[in-house]
Amino acid sequence: MESNKPDKANPVEPDKVAAGEQEGPSRRELLVKGGKVVAGIGVASLLGNLGNWALSYAADKEPIKIGILHSLSGTMAISEVSLRDTVMMAVEEINAKGGVMGRMIKPVVVDPASNWDLFAEKAKQLLLQDKVAVVFGCWTSVSRKSVLPVFEKNNGLLFYPVQYEGEECSRNVFYTGAAPNQQAVPAVDYLMSKEGGGFTKFYLLGTDYVYPRTTNKILRAMLLAKKVPADSIMEEYTPFHHQDYQTICGKLKKFAAGGGAAVISTINGDSNVPFYKEFANQGLRAEDAPIIAFSVAEDELRGMDTSALVGHLAAWNYFQSVDTPQNKKFVADFKAYCKKNNLPDGEKRVTDDPIEAAYFGTYIWKQAVEKAGSTDVDKVRKAVYGSKFLAPGGEIMMDAANHHTYRPVLIGEILADGQFKTVSRSKGLVKPEPWSEYTNPDKGCDWVAHQGTYQK
Repeated sequence: MESNKPDKANPVEPDKVAAGEQEGPSRRELLVKGGKVVAGIGVASLLGNLGNWALSYAADKEPIKIGILHSLSGTMAISEVSLRDTVMMAVEEINAKGGVMGRMIKPVVVDPASNWDLFAEKAKQLLLQDKVAVVFGCWTSVSRKSVLPVFEKNNGLLFYPVQYEGEECSRNVFYTGAAPNQQAVPAVDYLMSKEGGGFTKFYLLGTDYVYPRTTNKILRAMLLAKKVPADSIMEEYTPFHHQDYQTICGKLKKFAAGGGAAVISTINGDSNVPFYKEFANQGLRAEDAPIIAFSVAEDELRGMDTSALVGHLAAWNYFQSVDTPQNKKFVADFKAYCKKNNLPDGEKRVTDDPIEAAYFGTYIWKQAVEKAGSTDVDKVRKAVYGSKFLAPGGEIMMDAANHHTYRPVLIGEILADGQFKTVSRSKGLVKPEPWSEYTNPDKGCDWVAHQGTYQK
């Protein structure tokens, strides 16, 4: 096994972050040097320099443009519209308090329309045409994979707010959602525990793309390592926007016969609505075979009949029901924002995990810009490392090197009102591990000591 060996395919230099590192001369040094320059130049040159300084000052007061890259139409709109809304709310809050370094934030909103190729085109537009300082966006991993080459080629910065499958370590992305060890793995651990029901059979059902397939690859390896027989693990996928779950739910019913079965759902988008409906239509209940979902939260439940969903589960890092003072304010503020701006459902809107992650990601970027004293991507990136923020659900922390986020793990049970009752919570923040111990135990991600992905 190699030890601490950088990925040779990636020649990028690691980010060196020294304690107390200063990005440039101090204000006093600039004033002293400026005084010496003024003393040695003529009036004409002085006027010319003053003109340049005035232009520079004016540029410093221009708005900072940011990109918002979420599907506002198509199959993923059910999940992504609210992420646009929460970033816009955060921008409004920041601007109301003076902006960032005295500059207002100007959002540039685009609609990639649940079209993965269009995501890449819109990302290129935001970076090269609109010249935004940062982009907040994407939900599905296929959309993130689509834009990744654009951000890496043009040294853009993306804050990605959704749980994902791991196995990625990009210098140009900060992942504020969960890695597999912060959602999928602890969820299955819970199901197998006495507290979670001691389940012994697992039906892995997902949408057919990279996130469900990679997550289920990890979970299958985990289950086999825990001595679950291979014939007690079923795996099936459906296309995006799939609507007919009659046959699949029939299979589920047979699989669940005799007890001990649970469904692990990585279905994404509006397909969740017909899936849960058909599950109930076939007489299946949480008591027969609980569904634990990784992409269904309060915002998706808002558009469903939840009466038949009571008792089913979801694994996240935040629920609207989390009882903290700042969360109560966050929920109230979001509802008020939606009502004030005449957004659909107004004050009936809800918050959820990706909404919280999009919200605190905006503030993490703001803090980093202020710490760096610049919107320069390289400076901002280093300023993000190790930063903390009191998020609605509690304090979170950015990892010091791997671009992921320390977050708590919560398992919640669906209630009749579409909210979650927390039934399990990690003892503290869980360190994010982009590479799973079950499939890639020798890999790590570190942009400070290494060049990204490395062999342990």
